[in-house]
Parts: sequence; C-alpha cells; structure tokens
Amino acid sequence: MLHLRLITPSDKTDGVVRLIERTVGTTHLVVLPGAARNPAGDVVLCDVAREAGDELIGSLRALGLDSTGSIAVENIDLSLSKRAEKAEDEAPGEGADAVLWEHLADATHEESTLSITYVAFITLATMIAACGVVLDNAVLIVGAMAVGPEFGPLAGFSTALVQRHPRLALRSVIALLVGFAVAMAVTVGFSLFMDAVGLFSEEQLKAERPNTGFVYAPDAFSFVVAVLAGIAGTLSLTSAKSGALVGVAISVTTVPAAANAAVALSYGDTAQTWGSTEQLLLNLLGIVLAGTLTLLAQKWLWSKQRERTAARSTL
Repeated sequence: MLHLRLITPSDKTDGVVRLIERTVGTTHLVVLPGAARNPAGDVVLCDVAREAGDELIGSLRALGLDSTGSIAVENIDLSLSKRAEKAEDEAPGEGADAVLWEHLADATHEESTLSITYVAFITLATMIAACGVVLDNAVLIVGAMAVGPEFGPLAGFSTALVQRHPRLALRSVIALLVGFAVAMAVTVGFSLFMDAVGLFSEEQLKAERPNTGFVYAPDAFSFVVAVLAGIAGTLSLTSAKSGALVGVAISVTTVPAAANAAVALSYGDTAQTWGSTEQLLLNLLGIVLAGTLTLLAQKWLWSKQRERTAARSTL
C-alpha cells in the first residue's frame, strides 16, 4: 500500500476527493479543511493499493495539484486493516508488478545526478578494482562492483528513453561520462603512485590472471550477463525490491573493466586498455538495452491489464 498526503487549494478539494473516491483500490480517506499553511489549503490523506497508485498520481497531476499544492507519497510497510485488504483485492493486477513511473523518474533522477558523492564512490570503486586486477584478487573485484554507483545513471537513461525525458537522459549521460573519466584519470595516477612505491608492477598486470583476466577479454557471455543484469536491476527498481541491486552490481564488469583500462594505460599496455574499454562499453550497452526493453514491456503489459479491467467494469 501507498500513503498519499495531499495539500489542495480549497476550490479543488471536492474534485480531488471525488477523484480518490472513484479510483478503485483507495481507502482510509481523510479530509482536513484549512489545515495546510504553506501552501495554504486543505490536507487530504488516503491510502491506495500500489497497483492503482500510478493512475491516481497521474490524475492528480492532471488536476495541477503538483503546481498548486503538493503530492507526497510514502510506502506503507505495515497496514492492519480489512479495508486496506479489500482495496488491494479490488485493485487490478499485483502490487509487485506495478510501476510507479513518477517514483521511478524521481529515484533515477536522484541516482543519476553528478555529485561529489557519486564521483567519490565511482572513483573509490575503480581504485579498489585496480588493486583487485593487479593482485588477481576476486574478493576485491566483487567489493569494487558492490561499491560502484554506475547502475543509477544507466537506469536513469533507460527511464528517460521510455518516458521521453531528454533532461534526465542528458543528466544520466553526463554522470556516466564524467564519472568514469574522473575515476579512470585518478586511477591512472593511483597506479603510477603504487608502482613508484613498489606495490604495483607491470609484471603483475601482464602475468596470468585466472581470477580477473576476463575484464579485458570481452566475449558473447559478457553481453549476455550484462543484459540479464540489466533486466534484474530494472525489475528491482520498479518493484521496490532494491536488495536485488546488490546482486546486479556484482554481476557486471563495468568498474573492473574501467580499472584495468586505467592501470594498463599507466603502463602503456594498449592491448589491455582497448580490451578493457570494449568490455566496459559492451556492459554499458547491454544494461541500457535490457533496461529500456524491460521498461517498455512493463508499460505495455500494465496498459493491457488496465484495458482488461476497464472492459470487465463496463460489463
């Protein structure tokens, strides 16, 4: 269930209340006349089944409530109410399958923002991965994958393509390009420093690396895994099962590939630099392609679900 807290201008409250009452899957409607001070107006509270949330939020925005008042949405972790159970039963589809497009756009907007924190995380992840590739240490590679924040901009770009948000697409591309550019540049310097103090060596980079050699040897499996990870990551975002994102993070080799390219570049090893860059680009392409197609499929399936529900309601 979702909890909505709305601030409505007094002249729009009746229309908002009627809209909520007409929406299948809503309950616990509360109206507090004149309770809001900034902006001034009435406060309307209600709970709505997740599968009916996107339609209701879209209708509220169509009334202009996002500009004249306020729309706040929260997840309800526990609701002990027969009315809530009835609302969920009446709502079409399953809550886990529903996509809250406004929430997805907002979440990916935040995750794809180029910030100091984002750059710090992707840089630290790349430096950790650099240690992993030189030492051929799979544990460090997995740790670097988990730390890397690059899935946010990738999901943001896929969302932007499906929802046709050019600003979100541009923001995501900038975060990816600048983030990886800074991370790789810093890692080149880090690699030179580690070599100077005797902790890295070119011999280690060029030696047999059974645990990490895959990061500069892209093949068909690299693309397949990236596609599968992109599907899983997108589903985890749209179904609010964010725990799956950890598994997605450690299944693709974006950060390790960038790290290996940076270390190889510091030693002038063009073969490994190019191979790692191919691996990086292949993973990025696979994730974006899979994420976009997954969102399009979810959008189509949910529209069909609504059409079937509307057809049954008219019988």
